Amino acid sequence: MATGTRRNPLPQGFYVPTVAFFKPDEEVDLETTAKHAVFLARSGVTGLVTQGSNGEAVHLDREERKVITAATRQAVDAAGFTTLPVIAGVGAPSTRETIQFSKDAADSGADAVLVLPPSYYKGLVSTEALHAHILAVADASPIPVLIYNFPGASAGLDLSSDDILALSKHDNIIGTKLTCGNTGKLARVAASAKPGFLTFGGSADFTLQTLIAGGAGIIGGLGNVIPRSCVRVGELYRNGKVEEAQKLQAVVARADWAAIHGGFVAVKSALQTYYGYGLPPRRPTVSPSAESAAAIKEEFRESMEVEKSLEKV
Repeated sequence: MATGTRRNPLPQGFYVPTVAFFKPDEEVDLETTAKHAVFLARSGVTGLVTQGSNGEAVHLDREERKVITAATRQAVDAAGFTTLPVIAGVGAPSTRETIQFSKDAADSGADAVLVLPPSYYKGLVSTEALHAHILAVADASPIPVLIYNFPGASAGLDLSSDDILALSKHDNIIGTKLTCGNTGKLARVAASAKPGFLTFGGSADFTLQTLIAGGAGIIGGLGNVIPRSCVRVGELYRNGKVEEAQKLQAVVARADWAAIHGGFVAVKSALQTYYGYGLPPRRPTVSPSAESAAAIKEEFRESMEVEKSLEKV
């Protein structure tokens, strides 16, 4: 399913790390993968990310990663969104495998890769060795690299602004995603990195804070469920409608809390409830009970009402 190396530019805006879809037997569901990608593109998001934390990358083998990225690229192309960027997550425990995933992503039609620092042997990897890992990936990747800082998914490993700024000097490192939620770090990186470096917040609940600090936008999993609302916060801010942006940001932040504390399973449950597809996850994670699904539905009710109103605009 290879489509060849892509190099669509990455504009500022809201990117959605898509969830992975599986059939009842846990085989990858490419039909729903394509359907969801087109839904998001038509909702006005800036770009898509496959194999992010929401995409169950650790539950996928190498071939599955490739076919999901390729199916996503092909689906949005076929729907007329040929310049919509697709970023692929390529984090792996070794430098060798991360480089291989980067080459696979390029062959599958991704425009850039998102590198989560390896953390399994965190105590044995010095800062210098960690920097060398990311630089080696940047040297070898056929497409540009974004650094993914997510302490919650990497045994507490938390890159500093100094780390990111040092790495940002590499020609093939074009941005970062900061899921650490440290807006001070975000402001420092956004202000001091090379021109054009993309500093993304990693969660929709601090979209305004990211934009005010000079960030490029958000890569946020909540966009799977309420993409128009997530995009609209940024549009309102950029159009000078700050008070309206603040009110909508509050709605988005309340919904994002459900996605944060419930994880990707809550996102998939909300998709199932409100759109008719999404579940199941891959084991060992399981679908929520009927009681839990009802609670998740209620947590998303307010934001879904707003989302439906934006569909009519």
